[in-house]
Amino acid sequence: MADSGTATSPPIDFAALVAGLGDAVVVSDPSGAIVVWNAAATRIFGHAAGEALGQSLDIITPERQRRRHWDGYFETMRTGVTKYGADVLRVPAVHKDGSALSIAFTVAMLHGPDGAVTGIVAVIRDETRRWTEERDLRRRLAELESRAP
Repeated sequence: MADSGTATSPPIDFAALVAGLGDAVVVSDPSGAIVVWNAAATRIFGHAAGEALGQSLDIITPERQRRRHWDGYFETMRTGVTKYGADVLRVPAVHKDGSALSIAFTVAMLHGPDGAVTGIVAVIRDETRRWTEERDLRRRLAELESRAP
């Protein structure tokens, strides 16, 4: 595991690392307000950092998914434990323009020096194209199978 710097290596600039990632990095506080939003998040979701910071995660969560999202979110904040760990989650999301997205992400809990939960980080990838292509292939396959003798 890499550390943040030793006598023989320079310290890691975590802000530059997050800014330069091709995947979105979204960090939210215990109330669900967005506190970190990188350039990839802007590219994927359409909201500039200034529009997203301080806003609720509702700006990227489809309305029909919000109750389930918040139930799980607040349970995770209460317990300090996520049941997903290193699992990749695949869920619908929404772009600023209202179009549907399909995203895949992992989450990690953030803790303060006292061990209290300070937030959650999600590293997110847009899989809309892949999801659409797979859906179209499944439809085509079903169509071809329905024609088979």
